[in-house]
Amino acid sequence: MKKSYQEILEIGKKTLDKIGLRDGLEAKTECKTQIMVCGGTGCHSQSSNVLIDKLREELKANKLDKQVEVFQTGCFGLCQKGPIVIIYPEGTFYSHVKPEDFKDIVQTHIIGGKIVDRLVLDEIKADPNDGLNKLKFYKKQNRNALGLCGKIDPENIDEYLAFEGYQALYKAITTMSQDDVVKEMLDSGLRGRGGAGFPTGMKWKFARMAQNEKKFVVCNADEGDPGAFMDRSVIEGNPHVVIEGMAIAAKAIGADEGYVYVRAEYPIAVKRLMIAIDEAREYGLLGKDIMGTGFNFDLHVRLGAGAFVCGEETALLNSVEGKRGEPRPRPPFPANEGLFKKPTIINNVETLANVPKIILKGAAWFAGMGTDDSKGTKVFAVGGKIANTGLVEIPMGTTLREIIYDIAGGIPNGKKFKACQTGGPSGGCIPAQNLDTPIDFGSLAKIGSMMGSGGMIILDEDNCMVDVARFFMDFIVDESCGKCSPCRIGTKRMLEILNKICDGKGEDGDIEKLEEIAKAIKAGSLCALGQTAANPVLSTIKYFRDEYEAHIYDKKCPAGVCKNLVTYTINKDKCKGCSLCAKRCPVEAISGQVKSPYTIDQSKCIKCGLCYDSCKFAAIERK
Repeated sequence: MKKSYQEILEIGKKTLDKIGLRDGLEAKTECKTQIMVCGGTGCHSQSSNVLIDKLREELKANKLDKQVEVFQTGCFGLCQKGPIVIIYPEGTFYSHVKPEDFKDIVQTHIIGGKIVDRLVLDEIKADPNDGLNKLKFYKKQNRNALGLCGKIDPENIDEYLAFEGYQALYKAITTMSQDDVVKEMLDSGLRGRGGAGFPTGMKWKFARMAQNEKKFVVCNADEGDPGAFMDRSVIEGNPHVVIEGMAIAAKAIGADEGYVYVRAEYPIAVKRLMIAIDEAREYGLLGKDIMGTGFNFDLHVRLGAGAFVCGEETALLNSVEGKRGEPRPRPPFPANEGLFKKPTIINNVETLANVPKIILKGAAWFAGMGTDDSKGTKVFAVGGKIANTGLVEIPMGTTLREIIYDIAGGIPNGKKFKACQTGGPSGGCIPAQNLDTPIDFGSLAKIGSMMGSGGMIILDEDNCMVDVARFFMDFIVDESCGKCSPCRIGTKRMLEILNKICDGKGEDGDIEKLEEIAKAIKAGSLCALGQTAANPVLSTIKYFRDEYEAHIYDKKCPAGVCKNLVTYTINKDKCKGCSLCAKRCPVEAISGQVKSPYTIDQSKCIKCGLCYDSCKFAAIERK
């Protein structure tokens, strides 16, 4: 049933009375304890959904289901330690929780009042309560776009309403003109979080000025960068913030219809988004005459098949229209002629997730965070050779060193940091000498990288930078739509050269050929994805040229990654003659007698590395 604004406020107040334990408030219901279980994709894959069911069954069996409630949430961010369980009001933080741990949690913690010590991280073992604020991972973060992820049940609209949900929309449509909303976005300094960082307010202004009775708002949730999962996690943890952000955007430009374009590989995100849209329609927060204000706006969902190029806004529009996902020539720009040839604004998930708070708290609040040209906070998916894989939201201007060492826990196994790849296939590698670079749009561009959507892959001394460049170029070749020849042919030629170098067949002049082709691709490609396709190669050449030269001239891979350039030998002084390497060798290239040093026949060795991995005495050397 449709709700008025006053009814929305009342629902929010009653729900907060019930769930306020999570926000440090007193619960005005029978429920005095709440167990929050991460229901994001990462934890879900480790059976957190089974854990939720087991906890509820155990509580019911002990007649505690009225006093203790179990909720699923979105991602807490600390994916490396999942599945995560937090028990309120004390805020006890449990990690690596398995379905078989449900009895301990209920019997020991809930009934016995004692901490389940084995589920507590060493860092906070002395005092596991209020763990979210005590863990180093969270201390330097400022969770705005991720603010309610991990705090609310994403499949219950009432919980979103409890934390001021849809109040920004009501403010925008009842107290602000279209120009007021646009100005608030301009003054906030919010820039697009999906790639190039175009000013959000400016994009809205162009669409606002476009003359047409029909306009559209589109959310780009087609997150295709390798290692990126920011947008997925926002939708999984708080889908209503995206819906509200789109509705405010619609108010700003005069649209009454919107589309969310999300890849089908995100089943949990899609499910929760569809539930949220149905809930919003039921409450009258989507559709006709929203909250009795006369404002109309409705949403549709379109599933993408996972084509990387459909992250480019004009290719996305083609896909929504049922056409082949290929970029369109510009101009005309989407703000003037976009979806179905009508004025359209396209923003990504994280950008829209910032909008409601900006409207509620004001532009000055958002502009007070970050740097001069990069306001607010940014979410990064930190992965690769890092202690704490997960989602990090930091104020713009935070250095790479702070993210890697102060927040994400540094490089595991005592290895040295080598580089950080930001911006995915469109970005570049940041070497160790730039660890103190502030993370903002301008600073990253100066050193040959870019913000991109927020993927951040950490590389250590064991990574070969030529192989990394080859990986991203292979991805680009696979994902190129093929519409324009500079991208279709140029990236293929670059990949061929990189393969040749990694196979030990590199020649003098290959580096220069890569640079020359890269310039041609950048100058001639139709869309931004093609224009930036060579960035990973160019940045690795710029900062790690010596590795390219070692591959080409010395026929060596310094990191020992490229198989054709690696030689495995046995150090006779270290070899104990245990014969394990010989037993593991799949081609019988290793021979010798027990308790005597073994040898490797290089003519038979296929360089699989099994001997290197299995030797317990570090006698196998990789050169």
